[in-house]
Amino acid sequence: MNWRLPPTAAFLLLASLTVSFLAGSSAPTPLYGVYMAEWGLTPLMVTVIFGIYALAVLVALLVAGRLSDHLGRRPVLLVATLAQAVTMIVFMTATSVTGLLVARVLQGLTTGAALGAIGAGMIDLDKTRGTVANAVAPPFGTATGAIVAGVLVQFLPFPTHLVYVVFGLVFILQSLGLVFMTDSIAPRGGVLASLKPKLALPRATREPLLLATPVLIAVWALAGFYGALSPLLVKGMLGVNTPLIGGLALFVVATFGGLSVLVLQHREAKDMMMLGAASLIVGVAVTAVAVSEASIAFFFVGSMIAGVGFGAGFQGAVRTVVPFAAPHERAGVLSIIFIISYIAMGVPAVAAGWMIARHGNVVATAQLFAAAIMALAGTALLASVLRAATQRVSRVAG
Repeated sequence: MNWRLPPTAAFLLLASLTVSFLAGSSAPTPLYGVYMAEWGLTPLMVTVIFGIYALAVLVALLVAGRLSDHLGRRPVLLVATLAQAVTMIVFMTATSVTGLLVARVLQGLTTGAALGAIGAGMIDLDKTRGTVANAVAPPFGTATGAIVAGVLVQFLPFPTHLVYVVFGLVFILQSLGLVFMTDSIAPRGGVLASLKPKLALPRATREPLLLATPVLIAVWALAGFYGALSPLLVKGMLGVNTPLIGGLALFVVATFGGLSVLVLQHREAKDMMMLGAASLIVGVAVTAVAVSEASIAFFFVGSMIAGVGFGAGFQGAVRTVVPFAAPHERAGVLSIIFIISYIAMGVPAVAAGWMIARHGNVVATAQLFAAAIMALAGTALLASVLRAATQRVSRVAG
């Protein structure tokens, strides 16, 4: 008899995949200071290493984002999870910037191939819980990677190896779980055609995605800000290179993002996006002032508020769009959401690295980055307020 995971266990396995994939992507953040000390990495190199991951995710989403809608969720996830385990070996054996770049590209490709399939699989199993999990798992995954890596690097031996061994073992265990998972959709034709990059959206999701895009750009630009620059900013404010504290900034943002999703999950999607945009404006403003005054305490206070904005904004955006997609459209729609998100995360981060390399002023670059995020969040908030006002007028007129 072929034993299979019950639906609840399968759902939890899929959610854990999102956590581990995103945790793996944030794990190198506390290590950037170590790499800079050992290999002489510059701030520009750090942001390129960060940005090339986002570019690789983008490529995979374009090519393989719809693959699981045709091939099935399980085979795509099994291959991607095993490939992540191999990627951890590449990280562990890297001895130069080139090795890190190769590892980040592989990590981005496998993550991009898996994200849409994981998210769609959770919604297949439970539409309500799946939509919430799609918003809460990424920030908790990012938080987990940042803090686990920070602790391992700070307090245990083999700082550039042990963290990757731990995550590699996690991916192997998860791949074993996938062997026993029943696929949530039946395979269908068009597998090769699905590999052709295509950004066509189902008609029902077009207007909701247009409304959600400013919020997506703002919240993931924030993720790029913390992923690429927070270790440098914390180092500058404290005057020491501490891996745990360097990873703690990203952990705080991601944790408060995840908590805001859980606390506010029953609010309307439009309210979530408005709250997210407003929290981003306030939190990033506090962070920008803290950076200029070299106040580590206010930096983390601003990070908490901005984290609420990340979680609320992202959940509101996902809940605005995904429920309108049919089962065999969900992976494709989620892939487009993540394409927008990773462009917003990667491009500004690399631009910030270029500015630091040219002018050498990390604080001024961070303040400019913060101003851009606040402008994006303000645009999103204004658009949400105007749309809500228009809907009220239409209801009164009707």
